[in-house]
Amino acid sequence: MSYKITSISSSSLPIGEGRGGAPKVTLVGAGPGDPDLLTIKGVKALAEANVVLYDALANEELMEFAPKSSIKIFVGKRKGSHAYSQEQINQLIVDNALTYGHVVRLKGGDPFIFGRGSEEIEHAESFGIPTFVVPGISSSIAVPAYQGISLTKRGVSESFWVITGTTSARKLSDDVQLAAKSTATVVILMGMSKLAQIVALFQEESKGETPIAIIQNGTTPEERIGVGTIDTIEAVVATHNLSNPAIIVIGEVVKESNKLKGFYEEFISKEIR
Repeated sequence: MSYKITSISSSSLPIGEGRGGAPKVTLVGAGPGDPDLLTIKGVKALAEANVVLYDALANEELMEFAPKSSIKIFVGKRKGSHAYSQEQINQLIVDNALTYGHVVRLKGGDPFIFGRGSEEIEHAESFGIPTFVVPGISSSIAVPAYQGISLTKRGVSESFWVITGTTSARKLSDDVQLAAKSTATVVILMGMSKLAQIVALFQEESKGETPIAIIQNGTTPEERIGVGTIDTIEAVVATHNLSNPAIIVIGEVVKESNKLKGFYEEFISKEIR
């Protein structure tokens, strides 16, 4: 699906002269992939959009909630393939708000969870454009939940970490090493390219038998999952050819899932033999 991209330089229009009414920007969290997980408030925001700028992780079915007359602009990023740089996206938000009025920036998951939403808000507000935020259901919670994985469970896990696997410097976050020392559930987003490093850190903490699940394209019809332990997960990934976009969930709660419990019971019985 492709859409015509239309914008003009923000320097050529004074504030308030957008052709679609007064300029404003609404950041909307699109949720983890299942279009039914968009909030009602998100639907209402899309229904009032003159322009929609949407990410690769935002389900295109959500465009049905926007007016047919609205301009839809794909600004998604994938590893090694960016439709626009972040600076260009920031400028598109401003240009189109000043030109057309209400811009909805539709972002996968929640716009403030590794989504650079705060940067986009700050840029729009620097031009005097009013901004609003509609929170979304974060994939860090929803994707494990679809597999019956409760990130906290009484007597098993008292807390959880949500960590980016790849920082802006393209390195593994130092927080992963700290998380590996804890008893908390660890959820890592954007970490597949660093899986070997993640495994090594947990092995250094003598956690080779800790359960782990990798869920690709979570909450969508293309969802795929690989489960095992820290010691076995790289082989599982290779066997099932798992890749991004995927979420890594590490901790004892993984084997507590009713959907996955049978695998771990069978796995343990084989180990005993």
